[in-house]
Amino acid sequence: MNLKRVVVTGIGALTPIGNTAGDLWKNLLGGVSGAGPITRFDVSKFRTRFACEVKNFDPLNFIDRKEVKRIDRFTQYALVSSEEAIRDAGLDTAVLNKDRVGVIWGSGVGGLDVFHEEIIAFAKGDGTPRFNPFYVPKMIIDIAAGLISMRWGYRGPNFATVAACATSNIALIEAFDLIRLNKASVFVTGGSEAPISPGGVGGFNAMRALSERNDSPETASRPFDKDRDGFVIGEGAGAIVLEELEHALARGAKIYCELVGGGMSADAHHLTAPQPDGLGAMLAMTNTLDDANLKATDIDYINVHGTSTPLGDIAELTAIEKVLGEHIYKVNISSTKSMTGHLLGAAGAVEAIACIMAIKEDIVPPTINHFTDDPNIDPKLNLTFNKAQQRKVNVAISNGFGFGGHNASVIFKKFER
Repeated sequence: MNLKRVVVTGIGALTPIGNTAGDLWKNLLGGVSGAGPITRFDVSKFRTRFACEVKNFDPLNFIDRKEVKRIDRFTQYALVSSEEAIRDAGLDTAVLNKDRVGVIWGSGVGGLDVFHEEIIAFAKGDGTPRFNPFYVPKMIIDIAAGLISMRWGYRGPNFATVAACATSNIALIEAFDLIRLNKASVFVTGGSEAPISPGGVGGFNAMRALSERNDSPETASRPFDKDRDGFVIGEGAGAIVLEELEHALARGAKIYCELVGGGMSADAHHLTAPQPDGLGAMLAMTNTLDDANLKATDIDYINVHGTSTPLGDIAELTAIEKVLGEHIYKVNISSTKSMTGHLLGAAGAVEAIACIMAIKEDIVPPTINHFTDDPNIDPKLNLTFNKAQQRKVNVAISNGFGFGGHNASVIFKKFER
């Protein structure tokens, strides 16, 4: 088949370390941690009392007061970050064929806040079902994609992806495939998450998944460090405009880079734990390279899933070594979750932006909070500890792996005509 080429023409972000894509990138390079004490609710009885919250965000600066009351925070984040990406791409609604513009947007858990609030209210009542009429539309995951399309009038393919922490990588892959199959010309894609709530923090605490380093939140997310003790939960959104190459060139769009491949797999192993031998992750990366018609030796940078869990970090490095062989020693590897925390369903989109900017500016953001070498990790690997590194980045992979054994990788490349 004569597949269309797909390029990145716009990015937007709302994260714990920056409320725009530009601020996110600046703080990634600066090694800024977004972690701090939780401010949203009383955490005095929780084992983990910190998170990576979005800061200085007032939805009323972006969204009408009436609409704010009708949508959950994860949807607010989606609307704000997607608007930034659309404006960054210079999409002109007056001339755009909106029948050919789609939205694919993901979230791992959707409206967790509203779910918590409504169930608590019902439990405190007399049993009469007095639910908010916006309860269901505020909660459902697909509402973010729907509202983005309504705001801009985009009538192309529109749906949500859900695959835990692989969610927004899969959203990117689905958008990529539909454009190259000529089912659409443009997609607004990405993911958003707002899980910092009693249910979110309490649930992950019950699984022993979260770091409990309450005395030093800013150093708690420490991928590949010997003393890592779990991930730091985060929130926010990442948005990316993908566009068919000729469509982008015809309107004179700026092009960040090209999306050239995507691959998925399943661990088929365990509810929450990765395969120790990294087989599922390896398959996702191998499938991505095959899809892009690239070799392992073409890779310059991998933004790893790298959540700062004892098992997950090792399994991912094991998979990367199987994919890259000796070339692993020539590749920069980093986990930007050390700064943003783990944004769950939004992580893939935010980390894809890190790859896009690494290619654009030829610099790799660091893995911060490295204090003690893990004897189980090869010391010759370049895990980009603590400081950004300048280097030529032609090809970058972003990995995302989710509970349930969902694996998805995407690969970006410097754009050439």
